[in-house]
Amino acid sequence: MRVKKIAIMILFFLLFSIFIPHSSSAKMDSTENSMTVSAESAVLMEQESGRVLFEKNAHEKKRIASITKIMTAILAVESGKLNEMVTVSGRAFGTEGSSLYLKQGQKMKLKDLVYGLMLRSGNDAAVAIAEHVGGSLEGFVLLMNQKAQEIGMTNTSFTNPHGLDNTPNHYSTAYDMALLTRYAMNNATYAEIAGTKNHKASNPNEAWDYSWNNKNKMLKLYEYSTGGKTGFTKLARRTLVSTATKDDLSLIAVTLNAGDDWNDHMSLFDYGFKDYDLTEIMKAGKVKKIKNSFYKNKVVILEPFQYPLTNEEKDQLHIEIKLIKPKDDWSRKENVPTTVGKAYIMLGDDVIGTRNIHYGLDVKTKRTSFLESWTNTFLMILGLKEHG
Repeated sequence: MRVKKIAIMILFFLLFSIFIPHSSSAKMDSTENSMTVSAESAVLMEQESGRVLFEKNAHEKKRIASITKIMTAILAVESGKLNEMVTVSGRAFGTEGSSLYLKQGQKMKLKDLVYGLMLRSGNDAAVAIAEHVGGSLEGFVLLMNQKAQEIGMTNTSFTNPHGLDNTPNHYSTAYDMALLTRYAMNNATYAEIAGTKNHKASNPNEAWDYSWNNKNKMLKLYEYSTGGKTGFTKLARRTLVSTATKDDLSLIAVTLNAGDDWNDHMSLFDYGFKDYDLTEIMKAGKVKKIKNSFYKNKVVILEPFQYPLTNEEKDQLHIEIKLIKPKDDWSRKENVPTTVGKAYIMLGDDVIGTRNIHYGLDVKTKRTSFLESWTNTFLMILGLKEHG
């Protein structure tokens, strides 16, 4: 009889454990721990906010192989020279590894070289692009490292435009490469090139034209894939950057030294799309629930704030509004500063973003520039990095 009672108690305990509500943090930890990837380093980042949804050794410096070419491509796109003709030098012609089989003295439009760079990973194209955009290969490497600093790639060093293992000082991290891809994907031309499955380019030396199919199999394997870049060297092993968009959620996956990168990326994307929604927390327009009579119905934010959240996290959101105390001479509107406060968007105890609060402006009359918006977001990311 006693054994029967004990058995009933154990059964009751097991059922209770199954149906009892779990805290949101416990559920998030369980989800994260259940995610495994073959890669030595990996990151899943959300495009809009830069929030890291999954990471594994994300800040560990590693060789990156041909995903280096993301930087080469975005610098070429931003150069404003895409329609210029590039003459292939002997140095470009002699570059080892994957190739477009360009000939010395051959001329090709810079835009076509960028397609060949991204789709077929042409190392000869990388050097030709570098020499044309940077004036020399060495000059272009300086531009690469300057851009890396601008973006916030603090654990990255470039020594060439293609990713070959020619020096030990060419490296990056999964996190830094996600930052780079996030930056590059904000450029419509780059995004179009990175997501192209096939590109044709004229060939002045033969009776046939070039036709390049993209090596990035994610464009075929994964329904929501939008682009990316493959990489491999004997020292770096397999590296891969890929992007995907489902509904309004855009994700970036990076894996370094992965034995099963295609499946790694599909698993990462499936996890992100299943567990996260891009949530609009603050709309552009009048800030509501302002009690101060001086500010009520007179203050706005100019940019909406969106952030990827799990359903559990949505219950932890709150917004803190801080406004400058009105001064006596503010009875004259010209004395009121344009920016009169700040909204702090909080997830639990953490600040996940801010928005300036403006007085007496119509949302349509002023928008922050892309650079201001990018800077604010970048500063926010640095803050998030401090919290892990």
